[in-house]
Amino acid sequence: MMRQPAGQVSPSLYETARLVSLAPWLAGHAERVHYLLRSQRPDGGWGPPEGYALVPTLSATEALLTVRHTFPQTDAVLQAVDRGLRALTRWLEAGQRIPDTPAVDLIVPALTATINEHLSRPDAGLPHRAHLDLPTDIDDGRLAAVRALVAAGKPVPEKLLHALEVIGPMARQVPGVQPLPPGLIGASPAATAAWLDPEAEDDHHDSRHYLESIVDPRSGSVPCAIPITVFERAWVVGTLTRAGIAVPASPDLVGSLTADLTAAGTPAGPGLPADADTTSVTLYALAQLGVPTNLECLWRYETPDGFCTWPGEDGFSLTTNAHVLDALGQHLRSRPGAPARYREAARRVAAALRERQEPDGSWRDRWHASPYYATVSCALALSESGPPNTAAEALSRAVDWVLATQRPDGSWGRWEGTAEETAYAVQLLVAVGRQRPGATDAIRSGYAFLTAHGHRKGPALWHDKDLYRPMLIVRAAVLAARQLARTTVDVDPTRRSAYA
Repeated sequence: MMRQPAGQVSPSLYETARLVSLAPWLAGHAERVHYLLRSQRPDGGWGPPEGYALVPTLSATEALLTVRHTFPQTDAVLQAVDRGLRALTRWLEAGQRIPDTPAVDLIVPALTATINEHLSRPDAGLPHRAHLDLPTDIDDGRLAAVRALVAAGKPVPEKLLHALEVIGPMARQVPGVQPLPPGLIGASPAATAAWLDPEAEDDHHDSRHYLESIVDPRSGSVPCAIPITVFERAWVVGTLTRAGIAVPASPDLVGSLTADLTAAGTPAGPGLPADADTTSVTLYALAQLGVPTNLECLWRYETPDGFCTWPGEDGFSLTTNAHVLDALGQHLRSRPGAPARYREAARRVAAALRERQEPDGSWRDRWHASPYYATVSCALALSESGPPNTAAEALSRAVDWVLATQRPDGSWGRWEGTAEETAYAVQLLVAVGRQRPGATDAIRSGYAFLTAHGHRKGPALWHDKDLYRPMLIVRAAVLAARQLARTTVDVDPTRRSAYA
């Protein structure tokens, strides 16, 4: 982890396709086009199942439309575009639900409009196709407002930098926006490519060099958000130490977690705004390392309902609030005489989590595709940091749901059994469900699945502009689950009986 300070993130179809469209001059262009052609699904779409495919499919289709006359394999490109358009038309006609991923209300109308512009040109090179409509639950109002704001010379909102590419040609060298070290705009390859001017005299060598440094040399692909230094290290430290795995509090590790921690909190990485989720997990991780912390920076995120991820957030994040509760609870345990405001905030957040539990006993959230992540986050926070004697019913229902949804091979998962989701389920059962009939067997079979499959790369499940996989965070979850299972149940009773 310390040897790769930027973090380890899976490739992003959305961002990679944006580079095909916006930066054909960047090293790896041909490889990126081939990557898109290879990655297309049999049904014509790109990316994960369900509505999560919309954004990457729009991005890939628009990118291939952009290069349809310049890439040598014109027929292959046009065929892929045609299949992509057919898939998009089917989904939009079926009214497929669109997940609440970051900037989706900006990205979808921006890409849809650009695809329709391509289709309107006489040289489209495709059979006549009707223009794409927007999904019924998305309009272009917010995109128009953002573009009007920038066109009027107003400062670009910090939150928009991660998706700067949505403002189109205005993004290029937009006044007031500069890359932050190590060289990206908004921690996004797509935003940086949209901002860069390849013909500028200084050529912004640092940004271009860093963009090229994060390109996979074989596929030309790039990740969705990079660097994610604080995010990755905070989640890894918090997950491992919570499971009883020692993590040395090295000066470099502590320094990286505190470097950007201010009165506003800390961002996940350079170029991103500070947020309550990263801030609370960082504070929790630092305390687990024995580093004194001050939670005053969290109060700027407090709302009547609990805590927002950032000021002005649309919606309510359960996992952000669960992580805030972790930090508050840890603070109260170490400082029994803390001001009453901390205890009252913990009470309100715990109540908010209980009230938002699904009827089936799970929790679901806007930062992860899997309910197992949200459920373990909420259950652990309530069991460790909620007011005493208030969460028993909610935790019991969560255990019921986890036990009822285990797959025959011992795994858990939304679309298929995965090591990541199995790890979350095992962690929950160990923490709050061990005494339940059948829980020990469920933990054993989950442990066996993790032992056999925990090393494999699983699907992308974390929300950004498209889904991504923070590799070390997922690996830490698997290690923590195996450690907890080994130390709380007899994971291999057959071996014991053989020596009886």
